[in-house]
Amino acid sequence: MIANLNHSSAHTLSIRIYYEDTDAGGIVYHANYLKFAERGRTEYLRSLGYDHQQVMAEYKLILVVRHIEIDYRAPARLDDLLEVRTETIACGNTSIGMKQQVYKGEKLLAELKVTVVAVTPEGKAVRLPPHLRQIFGSHKPAE
Repeated sequence: MIANLNHSSAHTLSIRIYYEDTDAGGIVYHANYLKFAERGRTEYLRSLGYDHQQVMAEYKLILVVRHIEIDYRAPARLDDLLEVRTETIACGNTSIGMKQQVYKGEKLLAELKVTVVAVTPEGKAVRLPPHLRQIFGSHKPAE
């Protein structure tokens, strides 16, 4: 897996499709896009200077998905090289809105809209710390 920030505010993660990712028809099983998106968000967080363990240690919270929508547009297949592009589209006091797109070359295969929130280790929702709001907010595309 290769991760980087391209010229826009989007983070890009490359993922190769393996046999285990496909269904009986040789097409990527739909639920695997959730795994690919999770990896993309995790590497996006790393590109912003944090990882999940740091967030837990420094802020005593966990970033979790509250809501996700997926629009599947075209299939991926065995050995395809995909790009998962992740960007912040909104950042408020209690949630981060992200857009994620899965591409094979220039072809859009899936688009996800994700809402992430912060919770305590016990599962209680909390406000995002100002510093996290600042770093996610600074990576939103210009409006």
